Amino acid sequence: MEVDRVQEIANLSKESIPEEFIRTTNEQPGLTTVQGTVLEFPVINLSDPDENKVLQAVMDASRNWGMFQVVNHAIPDETIRKLQEVGKVFFELPQEEKEVYAKPHGSQSIEGYGTKLQREVEGKKAWVDHLFHKIWPSSEISYQFWPKNPPSYREANEEYTKHMHGVVDKLFRYLSLGLGLEGHEMKEAVGGENLVYLLKINYYPPCPRPDLALGVPAHTDMSAITILVPNDVQGLQACRDDRWYDVKYIPNALIIHIGDQVEIVSNGKYKSVLHRSTVNKEETRISWPVFLEPPLDLEVGPHPKLINEANPPKFKTKKYSEYCYCKLNKIPQ
Repeated sequence: MEVDRVQEIANLSKESIPEEFIRTTNEQPGLTTVQGTVLEFPVINLSDPDENKVLQAVMDASRNWGMFQVVNHAIPDETIRKLQEVGKVFFELPQEEKEVYAKPHGSQSIEGYGTKLQREVEGKKAWVDHLFHKIWPSSEISYQFWPKNPPSYREANEEYTKHMHGVVDKLFRYLSLGLGLEGHEMKEAVGGENLVYLLKINYYPPCPRPDLALGVPAHTDMSAITILVPNDVQGLQACRDDRWYDVKYIPNALIIHIGDQVEIVSNGKYKSVLHRSTVNKEETRISWPVFLEPPLDLEVGPHPKLINEANPPKFKTKKYSEYCYCKLNKIPQ
């Protein structure tokens, strides 16, 4: 089955782009981005000795923004650099080498190299190729989707994963305490030690008409939390008051998105962030989100301790697999 990869289309597109990549006028970044204003969204020092200060900052950012950056997160800069280097090298391999890792036709899993992710509204396509594979727990890993070239790919990903655990535990603890729960309860509600870390590499090649196309259209993440590192090409946008703004991120910070499952468990106290990705005329943008997800068969709903007569459940309790199916196929939850 012949698949058109955006990277190949980009190589053939010099001044214009194919019709299916031109977004509707209510989506085109050239028409819908607030020009000249960059959102300075919260930056949180995760190593601040004043834990109450960190707790308050995480709580406020998760309620009011659904998105924040963390610095002094204890993941070494070199570990992030190596993760980015091996991912970039993979996408620069010859096309036939990348296709070895293509998502198998008809697969129910999201893992593998690919282009299309979800049902496309009005047949519009996103200006991005991607690679998905799980990096934790080890029992969930399918190494068939981990590139063997460059040879250091596996080591770089394992090293990054090893350093992530501390960040993950801190974030869930603060989110939990911010709701008046015990420190361990939020993480337990979304899988506990069975929480799945799903890595995605987004590869956005240069686009001759960045005013018309989107790398990823507007969405909230299905995950509990997303932890993202980008390369140095800006392109993330967030929606505030129904308007789209460029988001400025700082080098080697981790960008944290509150995902749908944390919004559900918090019964709406925390907000999953509506965001999208734009593309660049001259440069390739790459990002490495890790989606922290419940196991597929886990039922996720508002935490029982947060529900009472005055606060009825705002969300249904359902298996994560069912939630994902509805979201990817644009079926109401």
